Amino acid sequence: QVQLVESGGGLEQTGGSLRLSCAASGSISSIKAMGWYRQAPGKQRELVATITRGGSINYADSMQGRFTISRDNAKNTVYLQMNSLKPEDTAVYYCNAKIGVTWSNYWGQGTQVTVSS
Repeated sequence: QVQLVESGGGLEQTGGSLRLSCAASGSISSIKAMGWYRQAPGKQRELVATITRGGSINYADSMQGRFTISRDNAKNTVYLQMNSLKPEDTAVYYCNAKIGVTWSNYWGQGTQVTVSS
């Protein structure tokens, strides 16, 4: 079992920045990758960025260049730095961990990000 706790969401103006954090606890050694997804009202949940245990990073094309995923292994924490925010970035952002040999999905509770125009 892995527990994921997100923090750092909030209200920001267009062009501003926010940093999200996701702290993992529990069976840390079973985590294969961590990342961020988001879900806007009326839309499907979509990939933002992921980082594997080995350090490989993947971004959704629309987030490349504005968002940066990073991790602090000592703190078992993954971060998402979001710059040049746009109103269309408004969504609930979910931390994700892929666990075990089957890469099963574990989710955090989500954190709201709202970007005002």
